[in-house]
Amino acid sequence: MKSGKTVPAFQRSVGPEAKPFLQALSGKALTPQPVWLMRQAGRYLPEYRATRAKAGSFLDLCFSPDLAVEVTLQSIRRFGFDAAILFSDILVVPHALGRRVGFVEGEGPKLDPYQPSDLSGLKPGEIRNSLLPVFETVKRVRRALPADVALIGFAGAPWTVATYMVEGGSGSDFGAVKRFALGDPDSFQKLIDVLVDATAEYLVAQVEAGAEALQLFDSWAGVLSEPEFMRWSIAPTRAIAEKVKAACPGVPIIGFPRGAGMLYADYARETGVDALGLDFTVPLDFARALQTRVPVQGNLDPQLLAVGGEAMRRAISDILDALSGAPFVFNLGHGVLPETPPENVAELVSLVRAGPSA
Repeated sequence: MKSGKTVPAFQRSVGPEAKPFLQALSGKALTPQPVWLMRQAGRYLPEYRATRAKAGSFLDLCFSPDLAVEVTLQSIRRFGFDAAILFSDILVVPHALGRRVGFVEGEGPKLDPYQPSDLSGLKPGEIRNSLLPVFETVKRVRRALPADVALIGFAGAPWTVATYMVEGGSGSDFGAVKRFALGDPDSFQKLIDVLVDATAEYLVAQVEAGAEALQLFDSWAGVLSEPEFMRWSIAPTRAIAEKVKAACPGVPIIGFPRGAGMLYADYARETGVDALGLDFTVPLDFARALQTRVPVQGNLDPQLLAVGGEAMRRAISDILDALSGAPFVFNLGHGVLPETPPENVAELVSLVRAGPSA
């Protein structure tokens, strides 16, 4: 790590003065359960759309502290979640490494596809300087949050970020990145190693700016076979966790290897993360078994939140009944969909606050 600054140890207090979200990550079972949602700042909110219209490009929104603070706080004001998550994007890391990153309306991110010969052009030493606006956003959000609301920093896991870099965007069948990893694993490992170092540096800097917990999004972990998962998801995550914990003792890390299936158990055992984010395909009895190892977070289907009504209420009740009584944070199994009515989110929070059924 390039930073010589040591972050004061996170105090794992489970007393009444601690923030509920951090209490849950420390291993305390709470009633009601803390709740926040992935993509809780997003296009489903009219106030987000109004702010987004002022920004220009999506990256301009991420790199404008005034606007990024505003969209981070909007869902906290409206719904009273127990945690805010920094508004940014996982692709700010390749951007800071010197890769061209753009976002096309209706199509998503576009990058110049990475080739092994591009390795020497990556600039891991520029992470902190290139992402200063993000760290400024973290500082301002932390100051603005209510005293009982925690702040989450985040980054993309190396495998997922590498998929975007190699494929040149999203929406692919992952053929290019898998052929690269399988056909030239030594060169692919060099890219992963750069991403491990850059991601750890980025996360430590977020903690230094005020983040109280961290989440690693491995959104495309589910496309990996078991041996690939061990090498390209678990091993890099373990390396990042070791680096971050050495610099920031006690700051909890949530790992979210979406689509990992039965390999969630190996991920929990091998990576050193403090909590697991579960996607909506994870059966609740399996989720309950995972709780014996680490706190879990999840895992309502975002489509149920968009639909609302009795189907949503029944699913929320099932999750609360299954996972209460052990360390648990209520969330979705992926992000809030743009078509989600805000009133459904408000009802979800109300139902979680009411706790599990008798």
